[in-house]
Parts: sequence; structure tokens; C-alpha cells
Amino acid sequence: MIKYQLKCKSCKNIFDSWFASSKEFEKLKKMKLINCSECNSINVDKSIMSPRVSSKLSLDKKKTFLKANKVKLKIKEFQNYVKKNFEYVGENFTYKARSIHYGDKKTKKGIFGKASQKEIKELNDEGIETAQIPWIDDKEN
Repeated sequence: MIKYQLKCKSCKNIFDSWFASSKEFEKLKKMKLINCSECNSINVDKSIMSPRVSSKLSLDKKKTFLKANKVKLKIKEFQNYVKKNFEYVGENFTYKARSIHYGDKKTKKGIFGKASQKEIKELNDEGIETAQIPWIDDKEN
């Protein structure tokens, strides 16, 4: 479906009408089936129209994008804090967490690294507190 703004050449009335397609409009015009809603004249042409852009949708997309960027910036800030104040142990996270918990409790820095959900559950079951945080890869835009 396409909506056209139509203009009567006789009375200058401007009105809108819907058509199945632009070809359908031309076909109906040739058959003299399009007439003015005011004076009933068949001397009607379509006006130049710009496409209707939904500003609400665009505004909603912009708001969502801005919110997502704000959250992403906060996560990056938190990541920088963690990197500066904790020791990265990578894949050795569960081993290091157990070592600290069962032995060397006087470490200067906390640790962060990678662990599977199963490993995290096992640590928690042993009474070793862990926290998961969202992590954005530095290479990601």
C-alpha cells in the first residue's frame, strides 16, 4: 500500500488517498476513477511527497543506543578499576582462589581471571566467595 497526497487542479483541494501501488494509481487515473473529494472533478494529480519517517522509532533507537553506550562505559570504567587493583591470573583462577583461601590469606591484592560455571559453583560450595562481572573485550568497539 502507498499513500499519496492528491491535489485537485480545479478547486485546489489537497487530500490523501491510499493505493495498492503507484501502477494502480496510474491505472485508476487513466480509467478516470480518481476524483476530488470536494468538487468531484477528475482533474486530480498526485503531489510530490517525502516518505514518512517514524521519528518515534528513530528516537527510541537513539535512546536505546545511548543507554547501551552509557552501560558499556560504566562496565569499561569498572574493568579499569579491577585491572588496576587486582591481579590477573587468567585460567588459573580456581587454583589461585583455593591457594588464597586455604593457605596464603595475606595476599596484597585480590585476583580476577577466568573460570567455568562449574568451577565457580565448586568454589562457592567450598565457601570461597566469587563474583561474576560482565567483561567487554578490549578489542570490541
